[in-house]
This record gives sequence, C-alpha cells and structure tokens, in this order.
Amino acid sequence: MTERNFPRQFARTRRFSLGVPRLFGVSPGGDRVAFLRSRGGDDPVTCLWTLDVATGRERLVVDPLTLQEGDEEVPDEEKARRERSREQSAGIVGYATDAQGRLAVFTLSGRLFTARLDAGTTADQPASTVRELDASGPVIDPRPDPSGARIAYVARGALRVVGADGGGDRALAEPDGPEVGYGLAEHVAAEEMGRDRGHWWAPDGSRLLVARVDTSPVQRWWISDPANPANPPRQIAYPAAGTANADVSLWLIGLDGSRVAVEWDRAAFEYVVAVHWGATLLVSVQTRDQRILRLLEVDPETGATTVRREDHDALWVEIVPGLPATTASGALVWTADQDDTRRLLVDGEPVTPPGLQVRAVLDVDGDTILFTASEEPTETHLWTYGLPDLGLRRLSHAPGVYGGSLAGGTAVVTARSLDHDGTLVTVHRHGEPVAEIASRAEKPVLTPRVELMRAGERELRTAVLLPSWHEPGSGKLPVLMDPYGGPGHQLVVAARGWTFLVSQWFAEQGFAVVVADGCGTPGRGPAWEKSIWGDVAAPVLEDQVSALHAAAERYPDLDLSRVAIRGWSFGGFLAALAVLRRPDVFHAAVAGAAPTDQRLYDTHWKERFLGHPDEEPDNYTRNSIIHEAADLRRPLMLIQGLADDNVIAAHTLRFSAALTAAGRPHTVLPLPGVTHMAPQEAVAENLLHLQVDFLKRSLGLW
Repeated sequence: MTERNFPRQFARTRRFSLGVPRLFGVSPGGDRVAFLRSRGGDDPVTCLWTLDVATGRERLVVDPLTLQEGDEEVPDEEKARRERSREQSAGIVGYATDAQGRLAVFTLSGRLFTARLDAGTTADQPASTVRELDASGPVIDPRPDPSGARIAYVARGALRVVGADGGGDRALAEPDGPEVGYGLAEHVAAEEMGRDRGHWWAPDGSRLLVARVDTSPVQRWWISDPANPANPPRQIAYPAAGTANADVSLWLIGLDGSRVAVEWDRAAFEYVVAVHWGATLLVSVQTRDQRILRLLEVDPETGATTVRREDHDALWVEIVPGLPATTASGALVWTADQDDTRRLLVDGEPVTPPGLQVRAVLDVDGDTILFTASEEPTETHLWTYGLPDLGLRRLSHAPGVYGGSLAGGTAVVTARSLDHDGTLVTVHRHGEPVAEIASRAEKPVLTPRVELMRAGERELRTAVLLPSWHEPGSGKLPVLMDPYGGPGHQLVVAARGWTFLVSQWFAEQGFAVVVADGCGTPGRGPAWEKSIWGDVAAPVLEDQVSALHAAAERYPDLDLSRVAIRGWSFGGFLAALAVLRRPDVFHAAVAGAAPTDQRLYDTHWKERFLGHPDEEPDNYTRNSIIHEAADLRRPLMLIQGLADDNVIAAHTLRFSAALTAAGRPHTVLPLPGVTHMAPQEAVAENLLHLQVDFLKRSLGLW
C-alpha cells in the first residue's frame, strides 16, 4: 500500500517543502522575478533563480554546490535565525537585493557572495556573475544599500559595511560589551513579532537604522546534550514570562561615522515591532502589556520622534505583518479593529468593508496595496486596493489559500487548494497571466480526503478525514483528534498541506481523524481571537469536545468510546490537557513539545494572552498542567526535543517528574539533538510510526 511509503517521503521531502518556489522578489520594472527553489523535491539545497517575465524563461543564477565543497557550516547566529523562521533547507535560504533588483547578496557557510540578477543568459546554468567578497566573517544577514554600491552585514555582534566590489570593509558599530550586539533581531522579535532583521538602509544609502540589543538583563538558561556528556551545554538568553527582556535601542549610524540615538519612551514602549523607511522613517513600538501600539515618525537627522498614530485595546493590539507601509503618494497604510473586523486603513480611513478580515499587507506598488484577507476563515484570498480611484479588487476567486508579491505591474500569485497538491505559482502582468514558476516538489503518495464542516452552535471550522478504504456504515472507526487549536495558527483551511497529509496517513491506519480550529485561531475576527485572554485551556478544550460530538453526529461511524488526541507545541499542550481534564471523552494522547508550565515560555507570546505573571498569577496557575499530574487516568506519551530552545525540555521533564511523583504511568520519548522542528529524517519518519503504535495499543486496537 502506498501509505506505507508516506512517512519516509514526508521526512525526505522536509514536509514537502523541498522544490517549492518561494521568497519572490519582483524587480521595480516588473520585468524580472527572483526566487528560491531547490532542484527537486528531495534536494535540500536551495538555489537562487530568476524568471524573465516577457519570455517565461527561468535562469539558474546560483547553485550553492558550485561555490563550496563538503557540507555547509552554518554559524551559530545563523542557526538561531533559521530556528526562529522554522527554516529546514540548506544552501541559499535568504537573499536581499538593491532597489532595482539587479544585485543579490547572500551567505553560504558564513561567507558573503553577490550575484547579478540582470545577466542576459537564460541557460539553466549559473551565470559567471557570482562573486565572493572578502568580508570579516562569519557573515550574517547581508543587505545591499538601495544603489547596490555597498553591503551592510553583521559579524560577531558588529555591524559592518563593505563595498560591492569587495573593498573598504569596516565596522560601523562594534559591541561595547560582551552581551551587546548590533544589527540582528532579538529572540522575541524574531519568534513572536515577525521582525527578523535589525538593520535598515536609508533610501539614499547614506546611513542605516540599527538595532542595538543588550541581552545582559535577560536570564541565562542552558541547553545541554545529555546523549553526549562531553559536549558543554549551550547558553541562551531566554526572556521567560515575567522576567526581563533584552534592552533594544535604535541608532542612526552614518557612513561618515556619525551616530544618533532614536529617542522615544523606551521604558514604556520596550518592544520594537517594525520599521519602514520610505519617504519617511516609521517605527512601531509596543508596551510590555501590548495594549498600546504606537507608530513613530523619526527625524533621520536628529533622532527625534513624533507620534504618527496610537492604537489601544483592552486586551492586546494585534501585530499585522507588512505594517507600517506607505504608498508612493505618501499615504499611510495601517489596520484597525472596527466592527469586529480587522480593516485596512489608508491615511486613517477604512477602505475594506466589515466582515473582510485583513491578514497581512504583502506589497505596495506605487499607490496599489497588495494584501491578504478572509471573508471565510478557511480561505485566504489576494486583494488589491488602489489609489486614487481603482478601489478594492479581489484577485483570487476559487476556494483556497493565496499569497503573492507585486511590483512594476507584475504580480506573483501563489495558490494552494483542496483541488490540487502543493503550491501553484503564476505570474501576472497588468492583471493578465503570462507565465508560471514551476514547483519541483514531489507528488505525495497520499491524497487527503478532506471534508470541511461547521461544527456545533459556534460553527467551529472542522475537517474530517476518513480512510480511503472505509465504506460508510461498514463499521465503527476509532477517532483521532489532530489539532493545533490555539492562538496564532490555523490547520483547517481549504488547501492541501502537509498537516492534512499526515492526518490522512493516520486515517489510513484505521482512524477517523478530526481537525478543529477553536477559539483564538485567526481569521474569524478580533473578538474570536481574543476570547481566550486569561484562559487558553478550558475554552479551547471545550471547542475540541464540541467539534468531536458534532462530527460524530454527521458521521455515525465515529466511535466515541475510542477517542485519542495528538498534537505538537500548543497542540501538544492541548492533547495532554484533554486526557487530564476530560478522560470521559479522550482515552489516549500524544503530546509533543507541550508547554506544560506557562511561566517557562517567552514574554511577548505568553503575556499577550495571560498578562504579566506578577499581576495575573492565577492565569498562569490555571493554564499550567503540571499541578494536575495526579489527575491522569489515560495513556499519555510525551515527546520532547532535548535541543529545543523554544519549548525547552524542562516543560516535559518537570511534568514527567510530577506524574511519577503522583504514581501515574506515562511514556516519555526524548529526542537528543532535536529542536522544536524535528527536521532529522530518521526522527521525522519514525515519530509517525511510534505515535500510531502507541495510540493503537492504548485504544486496544491490537
């Protein structure tokens, strides 16, 4: 049976991410699209490509295998950046270009390279325009100035600049302490705010805005490698809930050596959320409790700031990707929550209707804004709003999940759907499709049989997946709940993806699989998202129970006397919670990387939903499950990567210790050397087999 091959394929293709084109950059004239893609669906080495829009021809610009021998040696700082972004590939995993999209810069093994994107060849071979620069390494996050004359980068905590010709390498800002660094994002910015960078060029290339990050106030934790006791533990600065964050300041640093501090009330607004440097320099900052988000306009000469806008919310102000932004005419692009809708604002005026939930701003092309939004939470569509009179327009129509890029009248549209595997990428010129960018991802050996429904009175978006061999009425099926279920992430969408593929594989093992998005998940409006404030456990669990019962009403073959639940991260927390609090409903659970003690997770994410632990201690007690260990009556498997620096191993180890102290049998599966992603092929493959074996034994299916 083909499903027997699925775990190996799933692991080998890195969740079917290899060979998928991504990170599109459209040139300002719209004539060229740069993108990343590996050569095949089982090739982890990502290459840099371009597409000529007029001819539809692709050109391989850089193949990393031609630039180095042996395996890639990734610097520690780059490993941390990749972990924050959940990057699983090797080779060129990121690049940056000048304003005209002619020069690309990237790193390999901490070495700095440039490549011309405007070379004339269309052959499927790297052009001879790739060049390594003699920079002080290891090089992290290089970015060219708008003219392409210079490249700023980070090395050993210093912000440096080098000429695109390789000359004049020098430091612009060097660490003034052992725990100070310039030019990179701190942990919570990269992990929780969506800010993955720490330096930005001025439009004229004369200076940079640079983040100075001092981690000395942050507590130190140690990540050890128990499987290799000779290896020293790794120190991390982890700002757990209620503890000090890194001290982040912003500096305007000129190529002439000038240095000016950006002034704002950093004591009140300690989070630097986002930066946009167009005709004006805009910085958004947020209070520790996240209830005020302030947009500042910065004077690049003096560092003085004025308040451009300030948003308040009784619970938290949501950070919307892509903001702030400005149009070519200088209009401010922003969002606000009005009429239980996240609406797009242009110069303070809403331009999207109630009920259309804005997800992200993707690009601004002149006076045209490209953004994603949802009328139905399982679908995310591509929209534009154009000034002065083009108005609102929906670019995607068939049910699915869409994204894209826009510049110079050329739009790259990505589409995922329940009707096809993988991601389809089309290129449109002035609204008309002119080319496709091929995906080289492998075709899955399984086809997910997803049926979407609205479950119960709360119309919980729910997916049901049954075995392909099952005939309705032919017999009862044990049930596997397979949720994430919590804030910030959806699983129930109108698109095939690796999560539905995994769910279908479990279905082929004899389960009816139910996936439900409960309260707190995005796409249904601010009130739905914020209904979990103060309690991320009880209401979310209740939604899972409601979805299960509604699915059983629609599909009578679901056997409610044999119900299991599995999940990872928040889903792992939810799985453990389910067998602790509702053993009458759930009969076995697999909990991977479960945050069992809410005080051990980071400040920005956890305090958003539970408040500060000194002010809301009951919220942390009520939502931590370690003290409920004695209530366990059902089989429970705990899975934990011992190198995880996001949900650290202490979550699982402390919970296991509490279960042992209470005399509650349970299974612990420690994964040495594995982080929060578990990218190792052998681990990713066998985790699926081990989980299904445990669940079948626990439900008496063997």
